Amino acid sequence: MDDLVVELAGLLGEAHVLVSAQDQAPFLSDWLGKYRGAARAVVRPGSTEEVAAVMRLCTRHGVPVVPQGGNTSMSGGATPDGSGRAIVLSLTRMNRIRALDAIGNTITVDAGVVLARVQQAAQQAGRFFPLSFGAEGSCTIGGNLAANAGGVAVLRYGTMRELTLGLEVVLADGRIWDGLTALRKDSTGYSLRDLFIGSEGTLGVITGAVLKLFAQPHARATAFVAVPDVAAALSLLAVARDRCGDRLTAFEFMTGDCLSLILRHVGEARLPLGAMPPAAVLIELSDQDDEPGLRDRLEAALLGSIETGLVLDAAIAQDGTQAKAFWRIREGVSEALVREGKAAKHDVSMPVSAMADFVAAADAAVHTAALGVRPIVFGHLGDGNLHYNLLPAQGQDPAAFAALTPALTRIVHDEIACRRGSISAEHGIGQLRVAEMPLRKAPLDLELMRSLKDLLDPAGLLNPGKLLAGKLLPASTSN
Repeated sequence: MDDLVVELAGLLGEAHVLVSAQDQAPFLSDWLGKYRGAARAVVRPGSTEEVAAVMRLCTRHGVPVVPQGGNTSMSGGATPDGSGRAIVLSLTRMNRIRALDAIGNTITVDAGVVLARVQQAAQQAGRFFPLSFGAEGSCTIGGNLAANAGGVAVLRYGTMRELTLGLEVVLADGRIWDGLTALRKDSTGYSLRDLFIGSEGTLGVITGAVLKLFAQPHARATAFVAVPDVAAALSLLAVARDRCGDRLTAFEFMTGDCLSLILRHVGEARLPLGAMPPAAVLIELSDQDDEPGLRDRLEAALLGSIETGLVLDAAIAQDGTQAKAFWRIREGVSEALVREGKAAKHDVSMPVSAMADFVAAADAAVHTAALGVRPIVFGHLGDGNLHYNLLPAQGQDPAAFAALTPALTRIVHDEIACRRGSISAEHGIGQLRVAEMPLRKAPLDLELMRSLKDLLDPAGLLNPGKLLAGKLLPASTSN
């Protein structure tokens, strides 16, 4: 038997070191089925100390380690390569909620806790954890931190970077960095915590986190609003901010083509307006009380915008059931895209004021390069993050479209670059965009990032081939 596997089994117990193809299969393919790899073993530690022991062992043997949470990555960031040299380090057994401080508004959790469970624990204590998106029932906090996840409430609450106070991290050599502090002020030097958030498991293995909690919003007002185009939606965003202030929690944008796709593939989705609009936004306000007043405030903002032509039509949810139906439309985008077929996906961000110009320019350039290709545009308009996805022309051969995809992606990312945007807003770089990093990041940015990688992971064992093109690893010395 493999010496490394024997030693891993001695550390964790044989039940938590998976070597058969059947046992490993769920850990070796990404969520979208785009990437598939191989592993020497899948290991499932149950504590930070066990993670540290695994890292010390793998460093001694020169074996790469791919950290994995809920395996919901949209960019192949948690999937090993095909060599079979790496181990997959699954953190799903580390699922304790360690502490909840309702006075200090914090919750301390293991990295393997599922996001929905954090939301539920906060709610049971009368508090609120705002991170929310479609995979919340299966993604883990460690993965959310590794990709600096965003979701639908970033406009008010920020990304995981803003929602995190402290971290616990196991370094490549097995040392445990205890940064698990609940401090909101600390001016004692570099923010080490921020190095690991968004690092995609390439600098260390996040094993625990202290997260911020908030007052539980008991009042919500939700509207589904037809608008002429992106420019009108941005003007409406400014109106909503002026009229509603910090109560504005979500401002989600969808084009008419996107809505048509959802209605075609998601049976329970129903358009709450009389006709298919050119575009739409889903607006949500939240507050601690006075739901009628909140709804009146939203209605006043929309009525004024109808008079100025920013709004074509609008429906305000009268109860939670209607609000949930509105959100089902937005939540159906990913499902509709999967059912329609392979899409060229782009998760981009830019200054909010540049978004209308970006969509117009990208649409024009894409249609010039490939007549009939269908842009499906949606996203978190309020925080400058769009998912600019492209579907093949009707009847187009999938292989022909796949051959076009690199050129189409280059067009989209060129438009982002000239607006000083980012080619990854919330999905991470993973394997999907790693080859583009030298083209899209400044040389000094890459030099500094590489210096940090070399300092914290000199052998290049942590999640190789992700985020940064890794150095070549020496052959393993173990049997």
